[in-house]
Amino acid sequence: MKSFVRLFICLLIAGHAQAQSIDSLLARMSLIEKVGQMTQIDLSVLVKGGYCNPVEPLALDEAALATAFGKYRVGSVLNCACGSGSKSPATWNFLIDGIQASAQSHGLMPILYGIDAIHGTTYSSKGTLFPQPLGQAATWNTALVERGAEITAYETRASGIPWNFSPVLDLGRQPLWSRMFETYGEDVHLCTQMGLAAVKGYQGASEQIDDLHVAACLKHFLGYSASLSGKDRTPAYLAERDWRDLYLPPFEAAIRAGARTIMVNSGEISGIPVHANPRILNDLLREELGFKGVVVTDWEDIYKLHINHRVAPDFREAVKLAILAGVDMSMTPNDFRFNDLLIDLVQSGEISEDRIDASVKRILELKQELGLLEHREQNLKFPFYASADFKSAALQTARESLTLLKNEGTLPLAPNQSYAILGPVNHSLTLINGAWTHTWLGRDEAAAQEHGLGMTLAQAAETYAPQHRFSSPFFKGYTLSKEDRKAIKKASSVVVCLGEEPGTEVPGNTQSLELSRAEIDYIKAVAACGKPLTLVLFFNRPRIISEIEPLATAIVYAYLPGDHGPQALIETLIGENNPSGRLPFTYPQSAGSVVHYDRKHTEDFHSDYSTNAYQPQYDFGFGLSYTTFEHAHLLLSDDRLSDTVYAYWTIQNSGTMDGYEVAQLYMQDLYASVTPSVRKLIAFEKVFIPAGEFRTVRFAIDRSMLSLVNAQNQRVTESGEFEIWGNLGNRKRLLVP
Repeated sequence: MKSFVRLFICLLIAGHAQAQSIDSLLARMSLIEKVGQMTQIDLSVLVKGGYCNPVEPLALDEAALATAFGKYRVGSVLNCACGSGSKSPATWNFLIDGIQASAQSHGLMPILYGIDAIHGTTYSSKGTLFPQPLGQAATWNTALVERGAEITAYETRASGIPWNFSPVLDLGRQPLWSRMFETYGEDVHLCTQMGLAAVKGYQGASEQIDDLHVAACLKHFLGYSASLSGKDRTPAYLAERDWRDLYLPPFEAAIRAGARTIMVNSGEISGIPVHANPRILNDLLREELGFKGVVVTDWEDIYKLHINHRVAPDFREAVKLAILAGVDMSMTPNDFRFNDLLIDLVQSGEISEDRIDASVKRILELKQELGLLEHREQNLKFPFYASADFKSAALQTARESLTLLKNEGTLPLAPNQSYAILGPVNHSLTLINGAWTHTWLGRDEAAAQEHGLGMTLAQAAETYAPQHRFSSPFFKGYTLSKEDRKAIKKASSVVVCLGEEPGTEVPGNTQSLELSRAEIDYIKAVAACGKPLTLVLFFNRPRIISEIEPLATAIVYAYLPGDHGPQALIETLIGENNPSGRLPFTYPQSAGSVVHYDRKHTEDFHSDYSTNAYQPQYDFGFGLSYTTFEHAHLLLSDDRLSDTVYAYWTIQNSGTMDGYEVAQLYMQDLYASVTPSVRKLIAFEKVFIPAGEFRTVRFAIDRSMLSLVNAQNQRVTESGEFEIWGNLGNRKRLLVP
C-alpha cells in the first residue's frame, strides 16, 4: 500500500541516515531546523481551504507546504484535518506521500505523522472499530485489549501513520468528566493492567517497533481527569501523596514497559499548569521515572498558558515556560508563532541550544525507530485491513463488555414472540460509537454510515434474531408515538435503549449526571404499558437511573460498544451470548454522592450513625450472568508473608449455560500510617467455565501489592495485618512482618 513516492524518498535518505548517528545528524542541523522538528501542525494548515476550513476532497496547497517545510522546517503533522473526517487508506497514503515528497524537496528528513486512533482506527474509512476504552475495561480481559490495540496499530499503519495518541491512562474517578468513556475506569490496578496490554498491542512485543505497529502515546500526564468541577481542562487539586497513590501508577508501569511518547495534561494541578511544571515534566518524569521518549503537548496548550491559564503575560513567555518545563514537541497546531518565538528565545540566550538539542535528539530517535530515517517500509501490504478476523475480535470485545446489572427473569428473550425496541439508539450509529468516530465529536450520522462497518440495532435485530419478531419504530422524541404504542401493544416484552449525545473535551461537558425529565417521563410512560421492560444504557459515563431502575425488570449497561455492538447486544438479549462484563467504575445512585469502592472508612458513616452510607446503585466489579457461579472459600498458602503468598479458591458454574466469570482479589490494610481504603483490587483473572464444571484460580501476592504511599510520599509496604478478599466473599488474615 506504500506508494512508489514514499519508497523513493526512503531510498534517497537510507544510505545517508544509516551512515550517520543521531548526534551527527543533530550537529548538522540549523536552529531553524531544530525548532521545526519540535513543531507539530494540523493537516488542515497544509491543504486548500486552510485551518479548520478544508476544501473536500482534500488537496495539498503548494504555498502552504512551502511555508511549513521550506521556511519553518516543520517536522510533524497530525490529525485528519480539523473540519474534515475519515479517509480511505489509499487517500491517507496519497496525502502523506505528498507531504513527505514536499518535505524531501525542501531538504528535510521525513515527517512524523500522528493521529488519535482511540477505539480502533478512528479516522480510516471502513476500519475496525472496537468498544470505547471504558467498555474494553468492562471486559476485564487484557488479552482482548491487547489484540484490539494490535489491530488498531495494523490498520493505522495501513493508512501510513506510525504514531497513535493512545492510550488514555487517566483514571475515570470523576463521572462528570466528558472523557470518562476514554478511560479504563476508576481503579488503579485495572487501569494499569489494561494500559500495559494496550501499549504492548500498539508497539508490539519486541524491543523495536516494527512496520506493523505504532508508537503509543500515554495521556494525559498527570492528573488530567481529576478536575474538581468535572469540566474539561479545569483545575485539579491533588496533594502529591494523592497523585502518587492514584494517578501515577498506570503511567509509571507503562513507561517501564517501554511506551515511547507521552502527552501532557491540558489542565493544572493545585494552581500550576502541567505544561509549565518542571517538577512534573522533568523531576518526576525524566529524573525519577527515567522516561527517555518524546513529550508532546495537547492541542494549542502552550499558547493556552497565556490565553487560558494566565501564567504567562504573552505567547513568548508561554513558550519559554513550556520548553524549560520539559516539553519536546508543540502541537501548535495552526500557525508558526511557536517557531519564531522559540528561535528568538534561544538567540537571546533565555533558552540554551543544548536544551533544544535534548528534545530534538529524542524526536530523531523516535523517527529512526519508526523507520522514517531508513529504508524499512518496502512495498508493505496490509491484506488484513478490515478483515473478518479483525471484525471477530471487535465483536468478541463488545460481547464481553456488555454488563448485565439487573435481571428478574426477563432475559434472555424467548424465541417466537414479538418484542419492541424503542428509544433514540435504535437507528443510530453515532450513539453506539461516541466521539472519535470518523469525526472528532462523532456526531455525524452520515459519516458513520459512509465510513463505518456496523449496522444499527434495528438492522441487527432483523439480521441476527430471525426467530424473535422485533419491531423497531423510528425515534420521534421522548413522547410515545403511535408507532411506539402499536409496537408495545404487540410485544410480550419491551427493550428501551437510552443514549447520550456523543462528545468529548469541552463540547462534551455536562451540568449533571441526571437524566432529563423528558427521558425519565418517557421510561415511565413505557413502563405504564405493563410489559416487562429491559433498559439498555449507551452512555458516555454513568447517568443517574435511580428513579427509573425500579421500573425495569432487566438492565444492561452497553457503554459505547462500537460498530459491532448492536450484533453483540442482540445476541445477548436472545441468549446466544452470556453477558460477562463487570463494571470498571462504581455506579452512583445519586449525583451528589459519588463515592468510589476504594473509599476510606469514614465515608461509610451514615447520617443515622450507622456505617451504611456507601450505597451505590451498583458496586465496582459488579455484573450478572445467565448462569450461576459459586465461589468456594478463599485459601492462603501461608498466613504470614515472607516473599510470596498464594491465594486460591474454586469457582463452580452450577448453572445450565457456559460462561465467563471474573475472579477478583482485594486487600484491606487494617491499620496504616495513612488512612487505608476499605478495599483495593490487587489482582483479577477472567476464566471461562462450562456449565457444571469448576476452575481453580490462583494469585501470587507479594509485598508490592500491599503497598501504600506514606506521609513522606514514598511507596512502602508497612508491617501489620491485612485482609485478603476473593470476590467480596470470605476473608483471610495475612500478617506482614
